[in-house]
Amino acid sequence: MMNIPSRAHAIATENFAALLGTELVSQETNRVVVRLPWRPDLGVGRIHGGAISALIDIAATAAFWSSPDVTLDSRGATVGFTVNFLNLAVATDLTATATVRRRGGTLCTGDVSVTNATGEEVAMAVVTYKLTGYRKARAG
Repeated sequence: MMNIPSRAHAIATENFAALLGTELVSQETNRVVVRLPWRPDLGVGRIHGGAISALIDIAATAAFWSSPDVTLDSRGATVGFTVNFLNLAVATDLTATATVRRRGGTLCTGDVSVTNATGEEVAMAVVTYKLTGYRKARAG
C-alpha cells in the first residue's frame, strides 16, 4: 500500500500552514491535533491572536477533511468561527485539538481547544465549515 499523505496532513502542513510552521501531531476521523512551535516572530511579548486564530482555522479545516467520505471532488471553506482567548500564550508551543461535532448536508460544526506547552487552555473556538462533494454517511 502506498504511503499517501492524508488531506488532513496536507491542510496542516502545506502552503499557509507551512509558512506558520504548523505540524500534524495526530489524526483520526473527526479529530485532529495540530502543533504550532514557538518562535519569536509569532508576536511581541506574547503570541499574536491572529496566529492563534490561524492555528484554529487550520486545525478545524483538517478535522473537517479527516472523514473517509471526503472525495477528490470535495470542496470546502470556513464559514466563520468564534474564538475566546482565555489566557496569554507567552513564548510557548501551542497545540490545537479540533473535533467535528456535526456533519450536515453541506455545513459542518466543530470545536477547537488550544493549549500551551503545560496543557493550560489559552483559547477555544466554535467553527462552522462548508464542505461539498463528499459522501455523507447514511444512518443505518
